[in-house]
Amino acid sequence: MNGLLTDLYELTMAAGYFECGKAGEKATFEFSIRRLPANRNYAVIAGLPQVVDYLLNLSFTGEEIAYLRALPQFAQVSPAFFDYLRDFRFTGDLFAVPEGTLLFAGEPVLTIRAPLLEAQIPETYLLSAVTFQTLIASKAARCTTAAAARPVVEFGTRRAHTPEAGTLGARAAYLGGCAGTSNTLAGFRYGIPVMGTAAHSWVMSFPCETDAFRKLQRVLGPATVHLLDTYDTLEGARRAAALGGPMWGVRLDSGDFDALSRQVRGILDEAGHAGAKIMVSGDLDEYRIRDLVANGAPIDSFGVGTQLSTSADAPHMSAIYKMVELEICGIKRFTAKYSDDKSSLPGAKQVFRDLARDVVARSGECGKGEALLRPIILGGRLIEPLPTLAQARDRAAQSIANLPPALRQLEVAEPWPVIQSRELRELIGQTRSNLRG
Repeated sequence: MNGLLTDLYELTMAAGYFECGKAGEKATFEFSIRRLPANRNYAVIAGLPQVVDYLLNLSFTGEEIAYLRALPQFAQVSPAFFDYLRDFRFTGDLFAVPEGTLLFAGEPVLTIRAPLLEAQIPETYLLSAVTFQTLIASKAARCTTAAAARPVVEFGTRRAHTPEAGTLGARAAYLGGCAGTSNTLAGFRYGIPVMGTAAHSWVMSFPCETDAFRKLQRVLGPATVHLLDTYDTLEGARRAAALGGPMWGVRLDSGDFDALSRQVRGILDEAGHAGAKIMVSGDLDEYRIRDLVANGAPIDSFGVGTQLSTSADAPHMSAIYKMVELEICGIKRFTAKYSDDKSSLPGAKQVFRDLARDVVARSGECGKGEALLRPIILGGRLIEPLPTLAQARDRAAQSIANLPPALRQLEVAEPWPVIQSRELRELIGQTRSNLRG
């Protein structure tokens, strides 16, 4: 795995740690959610398999090391540091909440415990991998909740910031509750159901719309979804209905979905296609989906692209990766940051969840309810297979179903109670009082 996939200051700090003789110090870093994204009552955690793959394969090639040696920032660094990078591997521990877990502000997502350099370098990758997929999974959960059991299909790769972001976004959207994706690579790579038939260009490539529909049906049979709005939506519906079966149904990609879906439903039913389904797509988000469902529009499924693949209304999350402990020669020192609006909490932690609240406690405490952070990697080795994507999806769905109704709504509600244990509060006070200038 490319060791250069990180910010430069992670590597300049690594060189500094090495030159100062701190390479053997054992550090504990914690990835936590400082604040939830805008308009969110919870976050659906996603991206753990990518974190595990990164940590288990993190290394530096000879070419990468040669590049670093040539940078002016490393001009004063000894050759021994670059020899160290040549044999670099992650030998530490990873603790994390399972994918599909819901978390709230002030809670840890994962903990890294490793020699200081090994714990420092992954910061950039971990924040990027988990934050992005968590944003998409959380957006998907909102869309699927709004759809009230009607399938939502992820259509966003063409609007994603990169093709790989689109593929990982499709994975996260499925975890968050989407029924499938248009991204074929995501289907191949992750076993996600893939959906889609034809675009407007298919219709425009034939001299008449009826011929385009007929030829598509000949190729795809029962999987056919006729796209109706290339020219005139209602006339397109009449032409598709006149062809008879087999077909899955039709798709509307523009216009007043409420009114059009009712008219198209009537056309299909009158032609004997009561079983044909109606999908709508085009600039949808959870609010438009909610309104269509609430109005009783006869829509069977929704395709959501841009708003989902970019988490457009909340494209970032205040997540942090901070050192919380440092062990030197067997002596542990607790660390924290105290600046205004950007503080962190000392000590490795655990989260206990019961039916009424979450308790953020010190690692090693006994608490009531489910302990969310679990060992994943110990001594640089994966200790057991990760849950499958299907299992993570089920966990997310069950966790959302268990939330109070107010937290499942799209509007911001009274937050889920998250409190700190007495032992953690005492540690926070002691650490601050021991702070030296």
